[in-house]
Amino acid sequence: MIQTDAALNPGNSGGALADAAARVVGVNTAVAGIGLGLAVPVNATTRTIISELISTGRVRRAWLGVAGVPVPLSANLAQRFGQRRGLRLIEVVPGSPAGEAGLYVGDVLISAGGRPVQTTQDVQKLMLGKAIGSRLPITVLRRDALVDVVAVPTPLD
Repeated sequence: MIQTDAALNPGNSGGALADAAARVVGVNTAVAGIGLGLAVPVNATTRTIISELISTGRVRRAWLGVAGVPVPLSANLAQRFGQRRGLRLIEVVPGSPAGEAGLYVGDVLISAGGRPVQTTQDVQKLMLGKAIGSRLPITVLRRDALVDVVAVPTPLD
C-alpha cells in the first residue's frame, strides 16, 4: 500500500493517485484516519491483474499446494545460487501439484520457474493465472542433494 495525504472521503475511492509529474502511481483505496489515505500501487503486479480483468473479466490464481518457512542456506549454496535463503517446506498437500511433482516436507526450495525462492511471497508471485496448466521447473535441496522436479499448477478455486 501507498500512504498518502490526498483527501479521501467515503465514495471517492478508486480515483487515480498521481505524483508531481502527473504520472499515475496508485489507485486511492481507503481512508486510514484523519488526513491519511491508502492507495494500491500501480506496478507490474497490478498491471497484470488489470490486464486479466479487462481480457477475461476475472482474476485467476494458480495453486501449488505448499507451505514453507525461510531458512538460511550454507555458505557454499548461498554463493553458488546468489541467495542467502531458501524456503523449507513444512507442508505439501497430498494430491496437490507439488505432491504430484514429488515435493516432500523438509525439501528446501531454491528456485521455481527459473527465479530464486527465499520466501513464500516469491512462490505466490509465480501463481498468476498464466501459471495454470504450465510446467513450473523447481529446484530443491533434499538431504544435501539438489533435485529438479516439474510441477503443473492448477486453478485456485
